[in-house]
Amino acid sequence: MLSRLAHKLMPSIVKQRLATWGENFAVLGEIKDPRVMGSLLPSAVRGLFLRRGKQGVPTSMPASHDAWFDWTYPSDDPALAELYKRAKRGQWDGEDLPWHIDVDVHNPERPLFPDGFLDFKLGAELGIKVSSKDQRRLIVDLGTWSLSQFLHGEQGALFAAAQVTEAVQLMDAKFYGATQVMDEARHVEVFSRYLDQKVGKLYQVNDNLFTIIDALMTDSRWDMKFLGMQIMIEGLALGAFSTLHALTREPLLKELLARVIQDEARHVHFGVVALREHFTKQLSEKERAEREDWAFEIAMLMRNRFLAHEVYDEWFGGTSVTRATWKQFVERSPGMEYFRMTMFSRLVPNLREIGLLSPRIRPHYDRVGLSRYFDGRAADVLVANDLLDEAPPFQFSA
Repeated sequence: MLSRLAHKLMPSIVKQRLATWGENFAVLGEIKDPRVMGSLLPSAVRGLFLRRGKQGVPTSMPASHDAWFDWTYPSDDPALAELYKRAKRGQWDGEDLPWHIDVDVHNPERPLFPDGFLDFKLGAELGIKVSSKDQRRLIVDLGTWSLSQFLHGEQGALFAAAQVTEAVQLMDAKFYGATQVMDEARHVEVFSRYLDQKVGKLYQVNDNLFTIIDALMTDSRWDMKFLGMQIMIEGLALGAFSTLHALTREPLLKELLARVIQDEARHVHFGVVALREHFTKQLSEKERAEREDWAFEIAMLMRNRFLAHEVYDEWFGGTSVTRATWKQFVERSPGMEYFRMTMFSRLVPNLREIGLLSPRIRPHYDRVGLSRYFDGRAADVLVANDLLDEAPPFQFSA
């Protein structure tokens, strides 16, 4: 009785902070493997509890890894050498995008995200009541939040690509890695310019994304950086980009995404080719199982915890709408279900291809409904046109 009364008398900001901490502990509680928990805990403290990504200052992350020099400069992997040639031919200039296009993100004729992306009928049932005037604005903010997280992820990819280029042992992989550094810089450039000049809004980095980037940047093992960035973050981003490309009717964004998808298809292909032999032939079974467990836990963290809390804080912080209610609303909305379906249809086949989908781990993916993607096509047999053309249909209706 006294605890309920004390909670009722708390200022709303205190209630919100306690709810946030409760969710953070729930995030950590979802990580079942103690080794994965141990590796992620320092980053989780910095990201989830100290919220280092939201302090308004640049973040310093101590990076420790061996830089691998080979003074004989061998041509040591034909597949990577061919990918390097493709990457050189595929370079493009962000200045060439049609920046002259006037972007009005609230224009219903050219929606950033379609009506129907959020289920406002479900929201009303949950107690989230949004006027018809504000429904389009909330969808726009969710789209802006997504683009903001893409931008933050691309900055992480830029730094990780530079580290991996130093640390990877194959010379042909270094050559290709150098092209990816350029790709990622270009992606940061165009997403930042679009958000600044066309949308006029930028959301702070999501705490869960910060945690994953922090964990990758501070891990000394090159293959873990590679797995986390090239397979996990880049793989899921590739699915997200192709999803948004299929959904948006804003022409400048559509062209921007089409260009980025061409690069990202090569990046994930690079991850599959570079890690396949390493994981299946060079690691011990114990080392491979550790990476397999880590990949599953990160997949769950990314699936369950990117819930646009920054949008919630802006719209409903301090109101009667709780974070738990917002979680239900976002998770069960058609657009977010569509995102998850497309993203994991790209990720799971790549994990299979690099040897991280063994019979030991498959029941875990089956338990969370991801077994339907076991037999999908991996990145080494997909090209950009496949990713642009194969996005499943989405019903554009309110």
